[in-house]
Amino acid sequence: MPSKRVSLLLATAALAATMTIGVLVSPAQAALRHIDGTVLSKNSDNRTFRLTTQSGQVRIKVTSSTDFERIAGFGGLHKGLRVEVEAKTTSNGLVAVQVETRGGSGGGGADDNGGDDHGGGSGGGGADDGPNHT
Repeated sequence: MPSKRVSLLLATAALAATMTIGVLVSPAQAALRHIDGTVLSKNSDNRTFRLTTQSGQVRIKVTSSTDFERIAGFGGLHKGLRVEVEAKTTSNGLVAVQVETRGGSGGGGADDNGGDDHGGGSGGGGADDGPNHT
């Protein structure tokens, strides 16, 4: 009889582990979609905005958990603003996880050096003349 208990215990543990892994894998399956575009319009009533992209127009919903970088929230979106959006696909369409302006805050151009645009700053700076001095 003890071997049946051990087998039952092992089977239960294996089932629990399988269910836990299934729960952990599910969010990863909801891959994010990266979208670059220009704001065409926004609808404050249903908290959506439309982007013009290279492949056409898309409508994106904003929720209370949407993270805005270098933009003053949904109110900061306006026609003509160039943005990068990380969105997840839901049964109701695209939902923005993160929205940020394209090209940094120093002039709105594309990043030609492959660097990170997240540095911010107020533009117009000169050449880097060496290490930072603290």
